[in-house]
Formats: sequence, C-alpha cells, structure tokens
Amino acid sequence: MSAFDLPPAPPRRTDDLVAEALDSVETVLALTADFDARQQQGPMIPIVNPALWEVGHVGWFFEKWTLRNLYEAQSMVPHSDALYDSAAIAHDTRWRLSFPSWEETRAFAQKVARDATGRLGQSEPDALEQYFIQLATLHTDMHAEAFTYTRQTLGFSEPTLPSTATPSPQPGFEPHDVAIPGGTFTLGAVEGELPFVFDNEKWGHEVRVEPFAIAATAVSNGEFLRFVESGGYRDRSCWTDEGWWWKQALGAQHPVYWRRESDGRWLARRYDAWVPIDPHAAIIHVNWHEANAYCAWAGRRLPTEPEWELAAAGGADGAPKRRYPWGDEPPSPERANLDFRGQGTVDVRALPAGDTPLGCRQMVGNAWEWTATEFGPYPGFVADPYKEYSAPAFSGHKVLRGGAWSTRSRLIRNTWRNFYTPDRRDVMCGFRTCAA
Repeated sequence: MSAFDLPPAPPRRTDDLVAEALDSVETVLALTADFDARQQQGPMIPIVNPALWEVGHVGWFFEKWTLRNLYEAQSMVPHSDALYDSAAIAHDTRWRLSFPSWEETRAFAQKVARDATGRLGQSEPDALEQYFIQLATLHTDMHAEAFTYTRQTLGFSEPTLPSTATPSPQPGFEPHDVAIPGGTFTLGAVEGELPFVFDNEKWGHEVRVEPFAIAATAVSNGEFLRFVESGGYRDRSCWTDEGWWWKQALGAQHPVYWRRESDGRWLARRYDAWVPIDPHAAIIHVNWHEANAYCAWAGRRLPTEPEWELAAAGGADGAPKRRYPWGDEPPSPERANLDFRGQGTVDVRALPAGDTPLGCRQMVGNAWEWTATEFGPYPGFVADPYKEYSAPAFSGHKVLRGGAWSTRSRLIRNTWRNFYTPDRRDVMCGFRTCAA
C-alpha cells in the first residue's frame, strides 16, 4: 500500500464511490462500443492513442492503484506493466505491442472496476481507499473525455450517449465585460475542504490580483469568424513568434475543423458530418496561439490563471470562496453544460443559473478556457503517488480552466487545473478575454 502524506478530506459515502467508479468505466466502454477493428487500432499520430491500448490502460491504472496497491492483488493480465504503463511505454510503441483481444480488453477494464468496488463495499472505506478509488475514477473520466477528442480527430461517428435538450439563450442578454474588483485571495485548493484534490491544486496560497474586467461570456464562433474573415490569420502583428511559426508550418487559415463553401457559408466538422457553424455557440478546437492572436486583433488579452479563478470563485479580501461559479451546490443541467450533454458547445448566452454573483457566465462547462499562464507548481509542491501526472508538464504547457461539455461534473471545480501545449487544437478548448 502506498504511504504518503494523505491530506485530510471529508468522508464520502461508499455507495457514491461505487456508483461513480462503475459509471466512469461504463462510460469509456460506451464511447468505444461501436469501434470496428480499424478504429480499435487507428492511425499512428501524436495526439491520439490506439483505442485497444487506451481501454487497456484505463483498466491497468484502475487495477494498479486499487486492487494491486491497496489489497496486494496480482494483475489479471500477465505483464500488464509492460503493456499499459504510459510513463514507461513510448507513444509510438503502443501500436506495435501484442495485446489481449478487444473483447478481452474491455472485459478486463470492467472486471477491475467491479472487483475494486466490491472490495470497497465490504466496509466503510478508510482514507486511503477513498483517495485511490477516486484517483482511479477521475483518471478514467479524463480518458472518457479523451475518447471524444479521438472520435473527433479521426472523423468517427458521433457517439451515442444520453443528452438533454439544448438550453435557450437568455432573452435580451448580450455579451459584455464584468468588472472584478481585485484584491488578495487564496489561489488553489484549501486543505480539508474537498473530498479529492490533485497535487497541482495544492495548496491554496495568497496572491494579489489588481482590478480587471473580464468578458461575461466565452468567445463565440461568430466573434471568432470576424477575426478569420478580417484576415487575422494573415496578419503577422497578431501573432507571437512561436505562434506565427506554428501557423506557417501548418498553413492554418482558420480553425482546424472549419471550412468555407463556395457560396461563402462556413461549416464545421462535427465528428463525421459537416454542419453550419452556430454563430452564438462557444468556439472550441482553437489552440493557445489562435486564442492569443484573436486577443491581439481585438485589443484584448487572455486572463491570467489567478484572474480566472478569482472571477469564478471570488474570495477576495476575506470573502468566502465558492467551489463553483454559482456557489457550493453541485453542477446541474440548468447551471453548466457538462457530462456530454448535447454533444457540443451551447449558446454563450444560455445557462444564466450558472452565473457568478457578478455575472460571469459558463465559467464551468461548455469549453475549456485557455489562460495566459504557464503551467507550473504552486509553492511547496510535492507530487502525489501518481507522480507522472503534473510534474512532467511543468514546462511548455499553458493552463486551462473550467471544463468542457465533455468533462464529468464530478471532476470539475473552480480550482481544477488542466494543461496542454499551446499547439493543441484537438481538445475542446475555447477562451474568454479580458480588457487590455
């Protein structure tokens, strides 16, 4: 069993931990249930994994940190570390190894989750059991979201998942700036308040943020289209040196999944279908370079990570800090576009119930939001047992916040930090801007 400085955390109900763990694996299986032999392997490209390997990796990780770590069980798959350990197996090698069959791999992931939760259900979980079952569950949730990226990147069909009706925009609402007074607040997670935190959220520390103004809404497709049609992708002055090099190398002239028809209409590829761009939906699949170039064109800027968290969570100068933008109540369909609802971004004017007290909308859900900040450790950082999660990315990555429509609601909160290299466009990434 791993021994580490386990942070204090509120206890969770066993039934909830079991239900979440089983749901996480079943969602991965549902997102890959229709894959044929070609799709199970997929092409060797840097931004996706072969599905046959990735489903096995989900089962391996779950087994490693629960059954093997907590209960000293043997792996169900011989030599599983040599097949599925992402820290040890080079990306390209994942296409060359000999794995169990697709059916055996899926059964392995499912059985691991059932066996681990079966052990958990025999008694009230202790603190280590609670920590590691949540780690395994949330890791699985991240891979579920990654499978939506894979399906989009490779042009597979839209997955069949439960969805809800598309929320309507608030009548009369127009995008505007929200003034944030600034002040000193606690950036990061506060010890003992959350049932689970990742190491990169630890621990909350005081930072000073000057007053600023942030857009009430994320940038929409229609707003970004004006940048495209005004020649923003050809205007060198909008781009950093690195961004311009990236754009020139790829020949990018617009977002990766957009195309212009001969009649002037713009379409976007949604999985394997081309559909008209919704001008009011939040833009996704733009990388940090594109977001930053838009800001330069618009006379705006990206928020820093502390600015984003202060706008979402509040807490300046002794005021209470919120777990979610609207308060401490968990996400619901009326507040946030999460949990694969609608299979895409919704109108940036919708979901007023999720507003912050000052009026920032959809700061959780819909689209991940790039910030100006390089991903790095908070003061006093110590890696948790899953050492390969945060520390290897402490160079060359930008922070994203807020989650997307493909993010699980049990994973996201105001302090949660995502991170990607600034060239990634396959992720469900958008952004909001600040007054310069």
